Amino acid sequence: MTAVYGDFDQETLDDEYLISKTVPSLDPFLADYARFSADARANLDCREDVSCGAHADQVVDIFPVEASGGEAAPVFVFIHGGYWRMLSHKESSFMAENMVANGIAVVSVNYSLAPAASIDVIVRQCREAIAWTWREARDFGGDPDRIFVCGSSAGGHLTGMMVANGWHQELGVPVGVIKGAVPLSGLHDLEPLRHSCINEWAKLDAESARRNSPVHHLPEAGCPLVLSYGSSETPEFKRQSALLADAWRAKGGQADIFEHPDRNHFDIVFDLRDFDSLLGRKVRAMIG
Repeated sequence: MTAVYGDFDQETLDDEYLISKTVPSLDPFLADYARFSADARANLDCREDVSCGAHADQVVDIFPVEASGGEAAPVFVFIHGGYWRMLSHKESSFMAENMVANGIAVVSVNYSLAPAASIDVIVRQCREAIAWTWREARDFGGDPDRIFVCGSSAGGHLTGMMVANGWHQELGVPVGVIKGAVPLSGLHDLEPLRHSCINEWAKLDAESARRNSPVHHLPEAGCPLVLSYGSSETPEFKRQSALLADAWRAKGGQADIFEHPDRNHFDIVFDLRDFDSLLGRKVRAMIG
């Protein structure tokens, strides 16, 4: 069969990036995202659907933390996955109860979805959410100098684009606005995706794929990264995380990468609900 990218023929490349095929069904995971997030909104102080940009889709849910001894709280910003085309901030605060109990404020970010929105637009909206969080953090007890960003799958890609270079001055934030990042099962070189069936909604060309690939926009002095993926993920998804980790380290940055033996692409995020879990311990240590 004809190779369409590297040594991959079309069917094989598509299977590498159709990550939903690695589990029997997405439904239980999506249900848990929604249930745990709804519990957080019900059980915690939550400021819902706060505007953070000009578009109606640019909203966040905020879970504040009361200042302890006058000290502002670190802020954990979560960017949802869904291959840029599904889910929202409403399924993306499942970690809030654990974070708030440990003195960490949470901001769950919404963005416009593909294919109506391009990857360029989605990245811009997420960066505007980071800039908004930096400006407004003290209003909800957060410390603008202790912002940490996490995302899974497409959210992992977007997390990578938040720690990329070249956007801070335009949005009026410090280059080091993000103090640590956790890209989970992220996509950091989009070139193979534009040759795959994912491009049916990603709508990438060569220029936009490169423009939105974190590995091509590395900062001079990057924040610490924690990268992980489930053991059952495809070789391409695993390679994508290693690609960013290797590039980050080559620039002198700190990148802790590991394969999670007991998690898959969709449930690895639930470790964020428990700081005694494998990933949870690393995230807690990063936040300090």
